[in-house]
Amino acid sequence: MIVEQHWWNGNATVRGRRDVYIRTDGQRWEVQAQIGGAQGRSKVQECPSRTSATILAGAWRGGDPAWREVRR
Repeated sequence: MIVEQHWWNGNATVRGRRDVYIRTDGQRWEVQAQIGGAQGRSKVQECPSRTSATILAGAWRGGDPAWREVRR
């Protein structure tokens, strides 16, 4: 799966960091919410389309203005 979009909440501490990813393999879409950085816990939800993945990722970010997109 390739990361299409990635956001983080701007908190650099391990306990406070939150990340949301949209990933795809070209046919399947999934959204991952991660708590506590790379070694933390995560939840993955498969989605039927990019549109539904985008909606879910937005819901998981909760509209907090501190969230920022990570550009690669």
